[in-house]
Amino acid sequence: MSRPLTEQELHNLAMNLVGEELKLDGYEFMGVNSKLKKNPQFVCLKDKILHFIIVRHVAYPEDPRTFDEALVKKVKEHADKFEAKTYYAGVGLSNAKDRNAPVLLNQEYIVDYQGLIPF
Repeated sequence: MSRPLTEQELHNLAMNLVGEELKLDGYEFMGVNSKLKKNPQFVCLKDKILHFIIVRHVAYPEDPRTFDEALVKKVKEHADKFEAKTYYAGVGLSNAKDRNAPVLLNQEYIVDYQGLIPF
């Protein structure tokens, strides 16, 4: 029986999608934080540069490229202390059969992810 994914499960799914892309792009994971409301989700190293990456699941019909400016500013200020680059990764997830229905466990879903937004 399928059930709607919880907020934590949706967050983990978004993190997995972004994490796979980061791995393919050659990022080395220094720290991963999958707890809701804990930021950043990924601290990575690439080309000897530290990267802080905020990941958010965004429910349809919201735009996954829209972000919380105060949150990004706070993380960027923290990243600057480490001479790290800051990115936002918004991942839109929706039910494949009915975009207005919840994403269900073990059911197909649509991903709207346009890549990292740098700050």
